[in-house]
Amino acid sequence: MNNMSDSITDSDVSKEQLIRDFKVVIADAEALLKATVNQGGEAMAAVRSKAQESLSIAKLKMADAQFALMEKTRAAARVTDDYVHDKPWKAVGIAAGAGLIIGLMISRR
Repeated sequence: MNNMSDSITDSDVSKEQLIRDFKVVIADAEALLKATVNQGGEAMAAVRSKAQESLSIAKLKMADAQFALMEKTRAAARVTDDYVHDKPWKAVGIAAGAGLIIGLMISRR
């Protein structure tokens, strides 16, 4: 169970970092728009360069996050598959119980 709470904590930290990174990208894009309206030349090139760098970093982090999510999903699927193969009747019982509970909840509405 401790590993599960560690995964949740790591995931929450990654989400927060991703949000911060996107805020930086948005701020850089806004700066680019303002520079386009009021200035040209060197200032414009510098802002574009900074925006492109921030966007590239965000894209890399998004790709890393997507890869990590896919790996966690595959691991969860493997564990579930192993459990169902090792204890098929228990899995059927759990599924039937969950179906019964969901059915009762739906019928009360």
